Amino acid sequence: MDANEIRRKFLEFQVRKGHKIIQPAPLVLENDPTTLFTGSGMQPLLPYLLGKEHPEGTRLTDSQPSMRLQDIEDVGDPRHTTVFEMLGNWSLGDYFKEEQIRNFFEFLTKEVGLSPSKIYVTCFIGDEKNGIPRDTEAAEIWQKVFSEAGVEAKIAEIGSAADGDKRGIKPGERIFFYDDKENWWSRGGGIDTTPIGDPCGPDSEVFYDFGEELQDETKYGLAHPASDGARFMEIGNQVFMQYRRKEDGSFEELEKKNVDFGGGLERIAAAAIGSFDVFKISLMKPIIDRLEEISGKKYENNTDEMRVIADHTRGAYLLAAQGLVPSNKTQGYAMRRLVRRAILRALDLGISANFLSAVVPIVAENYRDLPDSILTHRENALAVLLKEEESFRKTLNKGLRELRKIANKTEQLSGNDLFKLQDTYGFPLELSVEECYREGIKLSENYLKEFEMALAKQRERSQTASKGMFKGGLEDHGEQTVKYHTACHLLLAALQKLVSSDIVQKGSNITADRVRFDFNLDHKMTPEEIAAVEDQVNEWIAADLPVVFDEYEKAYARDTLKAHGQFWDEYPEILKVYTIGDFDNPISREVCGGPHVEHTGVLGHFKVKKEESSSAGVRRIKAILE
Repeated sequence: MDANEIRRKFLEFQVRKGHKIIQPAPLVLENDPTTLFTGSGMQPLLPYLLGKEHPEGTRLTDSQPSMRLQDIEDVGDPRHTTVFEMLGNWSLGDYFKEEQIRNFFEFLTKEVGLSPSKIYVTCFIGDEKNGIPRDTEAAEIWQKVFSEAGVEAKIAEIGSAADGDKRGIKPGERIFFYDDKENWWSRGGGIDTTPIGDPCGPDSEVFYDFGEELQDETKYGLAHPASDGARFMEIGNQVFMQYRRKEDGSFEELEKKNVDFGGGLERIAAAAIGSFDVFKISLMKPIIDRLEEISGKKYENNTDEMRVIADHTRGAYLLAAQGLVPSNKTQGYAMRRLVRRAILRALDLGISANFLSAVVPIVAENYRDLPDSILTHRENALAVLLKEEESFRKTLNKGLRELRKIANKTEQLSGNDLFKLQDTYGFPLELSVEECYREGIKLSENYLKEFEMALAKQRERSQTASKGMFKGGLEDHGEQTVKYHTACHLLLAALQKLVSSDIVQKGSNITADRVRFDFNLDHKMTPEEIAAVEDQVNEWIAADLPVVFDEYEKAYARDTLKAHGQFWDEYPEILKVYTIGDFDNPISREVCGGPHVEHTGVLGHFKVKKEESSSAGVRRIKAILE
């Protein structure tokens, strides 16, 4: 069963269950400055989940193309994509838990053909402090559903994902209770961050088991549904909106309860073919096959490159087919970035000529079933992308010529040279470095630091050491982003304390969903080092340390306060310094423009999701706050 068939079967199934099909929203939302792209199936339905009456009634369904660029650099592993499609159904005050759970289980097992023995589920464990009981109702419904399918379904009390990593799964367990970090939905995230007046509630996630032999226990711990690793993949989430947070912070039951369901089409399709690799499904594999033909290389030996190309060309096509044109602003810039990243990875495969004309028609065919109401410019999409490809090829050729000119005049390239190539000629840093390695051109010892300083100088605003000092910087100044910004300071302090006192920040990118932090280190961190750093950050968070700032003269901040900073020559004479912990014996003291939280206790649980190489001598940590 291919992905198009799964989409079609889902919508037909929901119609039989009394739902009305609604048209998906475009990826680029008009008159919505809060987001670049539609990022979830429920995003366009939010007004109706908040109480507005929908013209099509109380039972709705659709398949919503979505795009999230926050973790674009994670694309290359078997499950991350920037563009995905969410199968959705909603009950606006109509049916609730029993009908939703039974319907989704029926769809997975009867329509898609998944084995009930491969399905695992999670429910909310409850929160005594806030008076929210555990969701025994959902768990008992699941037990009945599994029993009717002849599958044993014991209940496991897990609590947190970290507990599950140590505990694993006991024989017969199939239903798992987790805390609000895993099984609670609100627009603010966890229970304590639920906005006043908002509907919220427990959710029940559904996972597919690809086989216990796939779990790397050394790297990820013991397997359980919410664990990292390749054994389990979430394929759907059922949100039961049954509470509202009152002015005093307590919760009350809603009279009108809603269901918000979202299922990942790509992930369900991967489960249908029994492969943890979503790039082997019908929406991706034909692209991969064509890349193998063009490059003469095999997917198994070039997974990162081919996955990035397949994902990015899909996203670029969908944007072009909706009328977007590459540019240097907002959504157009994001689209340009997708196209250019795909071209750069094609170069890694040895594809030096234009190739989008051979790949984009395959993407277009894969999405023939999406409605014309959102793909309003299908016929122009290929021409738009070919024009961008041709333009970027010229940029690359010009950049290579300039790089070689500089190399012929000097013994080594500095970070300032690399910055000029990127800033003036549009030649990306990573490509300059790669070309230098390929051609045997020497780079200065501190080329990365020099590049960062040049970048920071360009971005400096109002003579303050603000977010421009971070490579990538802050996505926004929202509450969650500010938390991650503060967590960055704790992470650097922990790395310096436990791994090497010589560690400095080489760059960061902070969004409302995660932090990406680059730092100098000449070796891959061991699992023990990662665990120690994680524990140290969480210890500081639990201590609820104060976070304060003041403005100082640069010399005083550097020589007396011993504040950590990377760009002393570039800093203004008066700068802002943030201190975490006791002022006379701080955990962290850094030059930074802010903003930050006022005390660490509000950050939540810090978890390292990945530690990897960023470039020569630079490591990268990706982490989340749970």
